[in-house]
Amino acid sequence: MNRTLLVLLFLIVSFVACQKSATDPLVQYNAQKAIDDSLVSNYLKANPGLGAKRVTDTSGVYYIIKPGEEGSGNDLFTNSTQVTVGYTAQLLTTGKLIVQTSNFHPSYTLGQVIRGWQLGIPLIKKGGKIRLIVPSRYAYGPFPQDSIGLPANAILDFNIQLYNVIN
Repeated sequence: MNRTLLVLLFLIVSFVACQKSATDPLVQYNAQKAIDDSLVSNYLKANPGLGAKRVTDTSGVYYIIKPGEEGSGNDLFTNSTQVTVGYTAQLLTTGKLIVQTSNFHPSYTLGQVIRGWQLGIPLIKKGGKIRLIVPSRYAYGPFPQDSIGLPANAILDFNIQLYNVIN
């Protein structure tokens, strides 16, 4: 009887240990991915005139480049490319403006910005404009950015103008 209880206890502990819990990062990531993808999909369905296209090497970042706003040049983009941009960022779900660079144009190293920008900015050239719809996993994920009022798991809607590219 003691041996049977020990075997049963071992099986129960093994079963519980093998199950993924709600605190498992991969489980949380996949759950938030499903939420983000649903919200973005619903937004795009409600706004079919946007003509948004999905960035090809990802399953969640969408972009819009209006005809004539692609920019010009033959710049190549790497992780060390410095880009000077003007942009607005708002929450996709509420439209709340988070950041706007009206009077200044910051420069960033492409390899040090959010993944959504790394995927989207190279789609345009100097002088170009792009709108990026970025799910939370390609932005700040579960990490709120309190200094700008950005909640955790925020889906962001960027309008970006690329002023300069330096390699």
